[in-house]
Parts: sequence; structure tokens; C-alpha cells
Amino acid sequence: MSKEVKVLGAWPSPFVMRPRIALHLKSVDHEFVEETMHPKSELLLKSNPVHKKIPVLLHNDKPVCESLIIVEYIDEAFPSGPSILPSDAYDRAVHRFWAAYIDDKWFPSLQGTAKAQTEEAKAAALEETSQGLSLIEDAFVKCSQGKAFFGGDSIGYLDIAFGSYLGWLRVTEKTNNIELLSKEKTPNLLAWADKFCAHDSVKDYMPETAKLAEFAKMIFARFKAAAAST
Repeated sequence: MSKEVKVLGAWPSPFVMRPRIALHLKSVDHEFVEETMHPKSELLLKSNPVHKKIPVLLHNDKPVCESLIIVEYIDEAFPSGPSILPSDAYDRAVHRFWAAYIDDKWFPSLQGTAKAQTEEAKAAALEETSQGLSLIEDAFVKCSQGKAFFGGDSIGYLDIAFGSYLGWLRVTEKTNNIELLSKEKTPNLLAWADKFCAHDSVKDYMPETAKLAEFAKMIFARFKAAAAST
């Protein structure tokens, strides 16, 4: 018998990690349906006909799309587990603001380090990524209020939003032989990252850096080939 909850996704995707962590936090068993994306499955195209992207959550065969929307849905649909979003309306707004900043501004700068065609462009992207981490460091101090996670004593919405990128952040550090999270510039984020990755709800879904780096080489080669053809 198929499970009532399925996640369509692929292991390297930070966006796919998000619903899987949220489901684990809520103690919701689910089936993971691995998507190759080449070609995209009929189930994916049927479930997300607008964007045709992963992840997709299927709950009793009803699709929910977009990773952070899925996380919020999981929080509401399975209320018996620990809350993922803050209970206070203002705190929820703050967490949503920073999650949007991370997706819309910070992660594109991290991607820019791989897509850069010159050393100058790469340096500029790395600097922008580092400056963004300083802002997120300040946000952590304010949101955590001296506790272990953005969500306080336990992993919450913003932890999931930012933490899902840690694998790719580590690959960027490894590829460029630099430290983006450091004791000098981002001591709180550095300590948080260790706690986040070791958490029971995260450790099974966080890809190994070496494995992800090998996958990244293939992706970077595609970027270069596409750039060369244009």
C-alpha cells in the first residue's frame, strides 16, 4: 500500500530537503520518490504543471508545490508535532522575511560563484555571499535570543530555510578553498550549522560534501558549456 504522504524530489536539491526535514520534525512517515528530471516524470508534470519543478508534496494524492509553502502546509496539516513557524505573528513575519531574503538574494549570490566566467566576477560573488552571511549572522542573534536555533530551543522555519543550503555552502568553500562560515566573522552561524547538521531531523537528508561536490562538477560543466555556446 502506498503511503498517504509522498515527496517528489532529488537528493542534491536544497529545496527538497525542506519538506523532508519538516516531515521528520512532525514524525510524519513519507515515501520519497526520486526524480531524475531527465526526462521529468509524468507524475511530476501532472502534479506541478505550472513550474514543473521539484519538490512536490503529495498528501492523499493532493499536490502542494514550492518548498517553503510546503513547509508551512506541513506545519498546519500535522498540528500534533512541534510547531515549525513561530506562534507570534510578528516573529512569523520576521522569519518569512529572512527566508525570502535567503532565497531571493543570498542563494543567487552563492550560485554566482559557480556561474562566474572570470576571476573578478567570482570574487565579487564571493564578497556578496560573505556580506549576506554577515546579515544572516545578525538575524540569527536576534531571532534565536541566545538559544541554539533560529527557532529558539528547536529547529524552526528559518532554520530549515537557511540550513537546506549548508551542503552547497560547504561545496563552495571546498571548491574555492575558503571559509565562508568562520569563528571570526560568523561565530554564531558556525556553531548553529554544526548543531543543525547533527540534528536527528536533518542528518539523514544532508548530502555528504564530497558526493555533492562531484555532482556540482557536472552542473558547473553544464554552466560552462552553455556559456560557451552563447
